[in-house]
This record gives sequence, C-alpha cells and structure tokens, in this order.
Amino acid sequence: MREKRIEIHPGDRAAFRNLTDYCVGTGRLDLALHQEYQDQLKAVQALCHFRHIRGHGLFSDQMGIYQEFAPPGEEKRVWYCFTYLDRVMDSFLQNGLKPFLELGFMPEKLAGSDQTLFYWKAHTVPPREMGEWVRLIQETLRHLIARYGRDEVESWPCEIWNEPNLPGFWENADKPKYLWLYQETVAAVKKVLPGMRVGGPAICGGEGSQQWIADFLAFCRDNDVPVDFVTRHAYMGQTPEHKGRYLYHRMNSPEALLEEMRVTRGIIDSFPEYRGLPLYITEFNTSYNPFCPIHDTNENAALCAALLSQLGDVAAGYSYWTFGDVFEEQGIPTRPFHGGFGLMANGLIPKPTLWSFAFFASLRGDCVYRDENAVIVKRPDGGYEAVLWNLGEDMTLEAALPMDGAALLETVDRESCDPLRCWHVLGEPDQLTGEQLQFLREAGKPRRQAIPLENGTVRLTLRKNSVVRFRALPVHKTEDFGYDYGYYCQE
Repeated sequence: MREKRIEIHPGDRAAFRNLTDYCVGTGRLDLALHQEYQDQLKAVQALCHFRHIRGHGLFSDQMGIYQEFAPPGEEKRVWYCFTYLDRVMDSFLQNGLKPFLELGFMPEKLAGSDQTLFYWKAHTVPPREMGEWVRLIQETLRHLIARYGRDEVESWPCEIWNEPNLPGFWENADKPKYLWLYQETVAAVKKVLPGMRVGGPAICGGEGSQQWIADFLAFCRDNDVPVDFVTRHAYMGQTPEHKGRYLYHRMNSPEALLEEMRVTRGIIDSFPEYRGLPLYITEFNTSYNPFCPIHDTNENAALCAALLSQLGDVAAGYSYWTFGDVFEEQGIPTRPFHGGFGLMANGLIPKPTLWSFAFFASLRGDCVYRDENAVIVKRPDGGYEAVLWNLGEDMTLEAALPMDGAALLETVDRESCDPLRCWHVLGEPDQLTGEQLQFLREAGKPRRQAIPLENGTVRLTLRKNSVVRFRALPVHKTEDFGYDYGYYCQE
C-alpha cells in the first residue's frame, strides 16, 4: 500500500478557486413539472447549494411557449403561452437557483426543416422566419421581466443554443448559420435587456472544436457583435464501445481535460479585445452518454473530485451535467441504476458523486494545501477542513495539522458508500420494494466517524476511487460528575 504524508504549518497558503456551487445542469426544462424531479432537486440543493441551473428545451414544444393558428381563410395568428415557463422558473427560484438561460431549441412550427434530436424530438434547426424567432425571444424576456423584475432577469446569464458544432444539435453543424443566429439573437436580447450577459458558442469537444471558438470570436470582433462570455463543454470519454442500450469507454485523465480547457482559455486571450473574457464550462462530466454505467460508480466520484480541485484555474464557472436522473434524451429510464448523468438516482438514492460536490461545496476558508489528492482549507473558526480523493491503488495518508482536537471523517468508497454494488447484490431489480429502496438510500450515504488527532495528525486509508472529507476541530472536554466512558467502552 502506498503511503503519503502532508504537513501543514501556520501561515501556509495555496491557490484554489472553488466554484463548485456555481451551476448545475438539468434535462429539458419541462421535466421540472414532475414531482420526482422536484424532490431530487430539493435533496441535492440541501447538500450542494448550487446558484444557477441550466437545461435544454426552453422553446421546445413541451414548454408550449410558441403558438400559432391559421383559421380557414384567415391570416396566421401567433401568440405565446407562458404557463409552463412560469411554473418551471418559479420552482427554480424557490430552490435558490437563478436560471442560466439556454436559448433553444426551435419550436416545431417555427423550424426551418424537419430535423429532430432525441426521443422527445427537439427541433435542432435554424428558424423558418428569423423575425418570428427574434419576436419569440423578446416577448419571452418581456414576460419574465413583468413576472420577476428587470434587475432579477438581467442578472441571469444567457447562452445561445447548445453544441452547434454537432450536426445533431444544429443542422449540418453549419457554422455560418449559427453565427447568423447568434448575431440576430444577441441583438434581440440586448434590445430588451442591455445589461443581460450573453455568450456562446456552447460547443462540445472533438475535432475542430477549438477552431469554432476562434472563428466565433473573430466573427464577433469583425462584425461588432456583443459577446460577454465564452461557453463550451467538457467530457472525458474516449471512443465508446456499445453493449445493448449501454455505452462504455475509457476516460481521459483529469489533466488531459484540463489541458483542453487551457487551450480554449489561450484562444480567448489571444484576442486583445477578449483577453480575460470569462469562460464558462456549461456542461461537464465523465461520459457524455446518459446510459453509461460509470456515472453510478465511486470512480466517477473520484474523477469529479479531481476536476473540482482544478476547474476554477481555467474557468469562471462550471456546471455538472446533471443534478438528477429524471432525464429523457434517449427515452424514459426504466431502472433505478442505468448510467444516468445525475448526482441522484431515481427513488432519491444518492450516488457517490453527489458527495464529491457536497464536500467541495462546503469547503470554505483559506486554502493551505492542494495537490493531486487533496485540498485543505483553514476554516474561519480556526479548524481545518479537507477533501481527499484517490484514483490509484490504496493509500495510507497522514495529514499533520498545527492543532489538537478531533477529526470528523466522512468516507465514500466501495466499502462504505456504494448503492450500485448493493443493488447488484440484490439482483439488479427493475422495481424496488419499500424495504429495498430505503436500504439503498441509506447505502448511498457516507460512513461517518470521529477520531482523535494524535499529535495533530489525521491518519486514514484512502481506498482506490474513494472520496473523503475530514473536518479537524478543537475539542473542549466537559465532564459530567460520575460519568465514566471507559467503564464499559474500553478498547
């Protein structure tokens, strides 16, 4: 077993920019009308306290905003229905979340062709009439202002479309047509809300993706088109292997993904006009497929911990895709574990990755140490808090702190927090009994223990693909007259 020792001294400082709580992703927005979705969102928010939420389908037909009707012998009439929009946005704000608006996809009756994506048939094409698209954008923003106030809506970041460098998400991956859409859309937004921050191009990775960033910025510069931030996505999956409905692939290393983001950062900064412009990673995860079993595993939790320790070095914000498994791009999930993107499985079963986000989201204070296995901060109360993870072989780790007291440990690994393994032992049932469901919910929680600091040192075992939080606190012993802990509890 490997051994590692970390020593912290008074006055130590390390660079760490923690933006874990900035944003989280969701499936298409109308899924917020489901009770299971709302239950998962509340449970995740109670632990992670995300500030923004981003999802697809704002203008897809499931939201029902764009309406038109042509009575026989009369001209076409266009109107807008905001019933579902209000319900969705109300629920986000009630959960402490500001929308990170994604303007898409195209309503069917406004679509320029019949191309669709996903089982719910998102129309991923340019508009038939750009003027109608512009009016849809502006009327929607005016409605939101009337309901929530100008200052509130203007504070919501706004991204134009999603992954236009993929032909499935944007017909033929037609770059000139996307740039045209961006130019017209950003002008429409700024006319109603001049202070709203707007950006793009929301590309995913892959061949030619960095060139999309360069061409997008050159277009905005040369045509005096506003751009307040740049957006892109980040996934780790290599060439996939398919087995039935599921997808499997090896993962690139966290460092490889981070290097890809550094290249994007360098492209932005190569334009004098845009040097320092914020970069938002509006989707990131290990696999890019909602039926990849890695999402349900401890390995996913450890990989995400490694990313959360460094993403703030290259981005102004980042958004995990997604908070929950109420998600239907490739159909309605039929099993509690199916490789869904979410931090929480259906049935309110926590997945290991949820705790990576919860641990980092609570990490507040001055960073005193950071490396490939740990981030340690000094808390405002004088104690220390750390998130530790291990992607390699089992490791014994010692952390020597300049204090006495006790450490509160929360451990996520295959032995202590692995609901997927428990489900497998139960026979991988499609439908869970009440007893099974409650057991899996409990099996998805970290193991908690309190241990004394020995001469200021925390000593623990980090198993492969584990994530651990410890909080070191001073101890002020108070004794009750006659109470003898050691009488029955001797080791």
